[in-house]
Amino acid sequence: MTKFLWGRLSSQWAAGIVIASCMLGLLVFPSESMQAAKDGLSLCYNVIIPSLFPFFVLSGLVIELGLARYLGRAAEHVMRPLFNVGGACASAFVLGIIGGYPVGARTAILLYEKKMCSKAEAERLLGFCNNSGPAFILGVVGAGIFSSSRMGLLLYFAHVAASVCIGILFRFYRWDSPAGQGSSSLNFQTTRFPAAFTSSITSSFRSTLNICAFVVFFLVVIRLLFLSGILSGVAVILGVLFSPLGFDAEWAKRFLTGIIEISSGVWTLNGVVGNEAGRLSMAAFMLGWAGVSVHCQVLSFIGDSGLSMRTYIGGKILHGVLSALFIWAISRVLDFTAPVVSYLTEEVDGLAEMQFGSALFLSVLVAWAVWAAFILISALVLQKNCRKSRRGIV
Repeated sequence: MTKFLWGRLSSQWAAGIVIASCMLGLLVFPSESMQAAKDGLSLCYNVIIPSLFPFFVLSGLVIELGLARYLGRAAEHVMRPLFNVGGACASAFVLGIIGGYPVGARTAILLYEKKMCSKAEAERLLGFCNNSGPAFILGVVGAGIFSSSRMGLLLYFAHVAASVCIGILFRFYRWDSPAGQGSSSLNFQTTRFPAAFTSSITSSFRSTLNICAFVVFFLVVIRLLFLSGILSGVAVILGVLFSPLGFDAEWAKRFLTGIIEISSGVWTLNGVVGNEAGRLSMAAFMLGWAGVSVHCQVLSFIGDSGLSMRTYIGGKILHGVLSALFIWAISRVLDFTAPVVSYLTEEVDGLAEMQFGSALFLSVLVAWAVWAAFILISALVLQKNCRKSRRGIV
């Protein structure tokens, strides 16, 4: 009992010291902190809000209207053998790959809350369905950071391949749990479209604001860590420890930044001359790991659901490591100076310069395309079921 109380007091003291340090940093560096907050708000306005909000609304509608259940009947023969999850979980996988962080995790949690998948299945999904979107990897990282559409495509394919590998590995997690429990629950009650639409809009708006708050907070924290010299000091120590591997203090500083916040981390790789394979591998790791900021966003969605973060954190560590290994291996055999299709290059390069209007237009366009695909699959499943029913009557 004494040990438990001492542990709680220690954690509270540690939290108090961190909070006091942050408050002191805001007082010592007020203008720099304000500029970091402005940069975070600009990032939220130009990228996060237009990119995520349409997909949050889409994921809510897919779950509330029961479209995930129809998709599940069509995808059951793929999702069950490959990932040991029900077919309805395909919606989380698809939206996670297309929508970006943290659409996949939020969709998996919604599926569990609506009893369309079991607890074990939801925890498996958290391990591999929360992925970076193609717009961020191809536009911001590929065209913006590396000035290469080819590298952006390579990073995206390695990112998706690592996600699939993790899903296959995690299919053995809690194998003794009832397979497919609730994966396509017949007791699930669909919601009428007006109620589903308003509920999706309001919940998506709250989720988007929640994400923006974390992004702004962690950008300010990173700026304070730089200004106070804490991040540089830790980077020097890591640089000394891993110097035999060619990991100096500057690379350690970039690595630590990416561990905390993904967008800031990948941006530190901009303009680095030489060691292209090292830059790509570190970018791949950052994209797979996603950053503490994204993990806090996912944790806020989990709330009191009872889902464990164990598979999620383990999956993100594996995602970063596998992505980096894939990129390192491929970079040994591919020539990045080779030209790519000019049309594809122009399209991908344009993503790096998107503002709010163009980002929102592209996001809504992709969301509508995915929505149409869900509707089409649901219609085909219903038509197939109707034919089976008629045959049974005859």
